[in-house]
Amino acid sequence: MTPVSSKLQRRVLLLTYYFPPDLSAGSFRARALADALMAADPGLQLDIITTEPNRYQRHRPSALPEDAPPYHVMRVPLPVKRHGLVGQVLSFLAFANGVRKQVAGHQYDLVIATSSRLMTACLGAWVGARARCPLYLDIRDIFVETLDDVFPGPLLWPVRRLFSLMERWPLRRARRVNLVSEGFLPYFRKRYTRRDYALFTNGIDDQFVELAGQLPPALPCERTGQTPHLVYAGNIGDGQGLEKILPALAAALGDRARITVIGDGGARGRLLAECKGLAVDVAVLDPMPRNELLAVYESADVLFLHLNDYPAFERVLPSKLFEYAATGKPMLAGVGGYARTFIERELPGVGVFAPCDVTEGVAAFERLSLTVTDRSAFVARFSRREIMARMAEDVLDCLPGSENA
Repeated sequence: MTPVSSKLQRRVLLLTYYFPPDLSAGSFRARALADALMAADPGLQLDIITTEPNRYQRHRPSALPEDAPPYHVMRVPLPVKRHGLVGQVLSFLAFANGVRKQVAGHQYDLVIATSSRLMTACLGAWVGARARCPLYLDIRDIFVETLDDVFPGPLLWPVRRLFSLMERWPLRRARRVNLVSEGFLPYFRKRYTRRDYALFTNGIDDQFVELAGQLPPALPCERTGQTPHLVYAGNIGDGQGLEKILPALAAALGDRARITVIGDGGARGRLLAECKGLAVDVAVLDPMPRNELLAVYESADVLFLHLNDYPAFERVLPSKLFEYAATGKPMLAGVGGYARTFIERELPGVGVFAPCDVTEGVAAFERLSLTVTDRSAFVARFSRREIMARMAEDVLDCLPGSENA
């Protein structure tokens, strides 16, 4: 790596806490953006600084080759203890220190930070200020508002206030800010004078677009007459609140559905404990690579989605929604706010109910038509490849010397 930047080869740094082969929405989004940037400007020198794979304790794949073209991926090792609040703090400090070492002596024309927990955004602002170059922020969550919901009460008010002040720095320093959900707009417009937010959402990756054209025209339960198979795949954390809904939903549905959960996270133990307490048979499987997950989706009759009943989550648009939609299969979604509005406007074949409301969840399941729905227009509109191609152009416009810089 050379610390030289020129008009012939512009140098861009992408900071992302997660990157493939980690399994997370942020990981898949970062990879898609990196690919789109190189497609838009093959002469670009793109450096990516990320962590070693660490998303789930039960899924620890080997890292991809560090110098796999067309971009350079640098991975920061993390502490062995990286779960729980203390573990997460120590892990991010290790990441920040690793970034500091990697960027020492190097100059960049642009820094991109894709961030869900604020700290990567702050880190991007620091690197951008140090390099005296523009910053492009990709905001995937509202961390400050989530803190208010997860840690209410006066004792942690100083902590929430500190993070609120920290949020201002990257937002004010950024040349451009993208929000992954249109539901975030009221929050940011209320707090900041900026009005030119970009809105490049998550989307449907190519492998799910391809899957949409390969699935049988009838659901497995239609073809076999067996009990409908309800599947959830993703994180099992406070944000999903699965322990508040799935065990009780399984008990209420009885033999009308069999339920499988695939994933890991901080609330997995609580989910298992609730299932045991209610004596319900919910299969909980470890995370699996996407190529294996496709086969599970093929076996599913209904795909399940749920967000916890925190006010902050009324602004969120879950990334899982997009890959689920590509299958054409019925969906059961416990969401409110913007996600509910989006589903009702864009997606047929979805039973929506209030988060954590078992009675509404059962009623929504009973209303579902157990048939495949044509969502080809949605799949075409929300292709990740197309969305990221537009976002890459928006990012490159921030480079010094660009027309809109």
